[in-house]
Amino acid sequence: MKILIADDQPLVLKKITHELASTGFLILNAEDGEKAIQLYNQHQPDLVMVDLEMPVRSGYEVISHIREERDDDIPIIVMSGNKEEDAVLNAFELGANDYVRKPVGIREVCARVKRLIANKADSKMLTGQSNAKIQANYCGIVIPCYNEEERLKTKEINQFVKNSTGYHLCFVNDGSKDNTLAVLKDLQEGRENYISVLDMPQNGGKAEAVRQGILHLCTNEKLDYVGYLDADLSTNFEDFDDLATTMFKSNYKIVSGSRINRMGANIAKENSRAIISKTINAIIQKILGMEFQDTQCGAKIIRKDVANDLFKTPFKTRWLFDVEMFLRLKEIVGKDNVNKMICEQPLKRWVHEDGSKLSMKDSFQILWQLFSIAISR
Repeated sequence: MKILIADDQPLVLKKITHELASTGFLILNAEDGEKAIQLYNQHQPDLVMVDLEMPVRSGYEVISHIREERDDDIPIIVMSGNKEEDAVLNAFELGANDYVRKPVGIREVCARVKRLIANKADSKMLTGQSNAKIQANYCGIVIPCYNEEERLKTKEINQFVKNSTGYHLCFVNDGSKDNTLAVLKDLQEGRENYISVLDMPQNGGKAEAVRQGILHLCTNEKLDYVGYLDADLSTNFEDFDDLATTMFKSNYKIVSGSRINRMGANIAKENSRAIISKTINAIIQKILGMEFQDTQCGAKIIRKDVANDLFKTPFKTRWLFDVEMFLRLKEIVGKDNVNKMICEQPLKRWVHEDGSKLSMKDSFQILWQLFSIAISR
């Protein structure tokens, strides 16, 4: 049996094609509405899954072509991130049989396919086993790496890539002296659509590694958002996904994780670090003129339309680029609007990992870097 899947996101097409093909279907792929119509006319599929917002011709036009021009009654499933009532009603009025709102799990997709073509397909073809989700929006995550050969959590990374279609991971090897680059290349092999590796021959520090990764991701027109995480996953992918969900449902320019200790959260810091962090944060609040609780959390997501401006020039400091980034946004949108553009979201979990590259000596150097930021304003 043949299924035509039309979606302008290659990550979605690859993931859902793999999952449905593994159950026995022949899958036809289209990244725009025009190609979808051509494939439909050539191959006469048994079912069509179509996104609404695609280039060249929309999903609405694909449905209209099937129902009106071809006068065919094959099942059509709309799979879209558009949750507006009018979009749903228009799709059904044109002749869609089902409307699936992204994000949605692969198993649910298989169940909906089964409901529509169970009388035509072998039941063995219709059992989805994957826990993967089809996302509505797409985000690139920069993960800077310096001598992470022993600490890189490859198992967690592989599991995340397997179960998510909404993210592209960009690892930046920041002049590592160990075998980090080889580990990253092994991690990327066979997952090139979901993982990229940038190799910086010389160590430039976290700020420059993140900056280069962000600029690289901004060249990918398919991504809606970019962000970054620490390589030790002290903030894990689940919490980052919560930050992304907040961004997807809002008009914020930046959603920043915050390691605020509160009931129901697992926030573990060394006592000495906690004291220094509070001191540094008090100074940062004065410099920013904003009531930020935790600027230095290594988990942030940024709307791509401002990311290029925020990262286009090198940062002055090695560890405090987050503060510089917020100051740059303040200059772009104005001090009266900046507080409306940034959301500080408490994390459910943050655990200090052994082997951190930020030493106690570095923590005291940060105070001098803060002074240099303050006098340069």
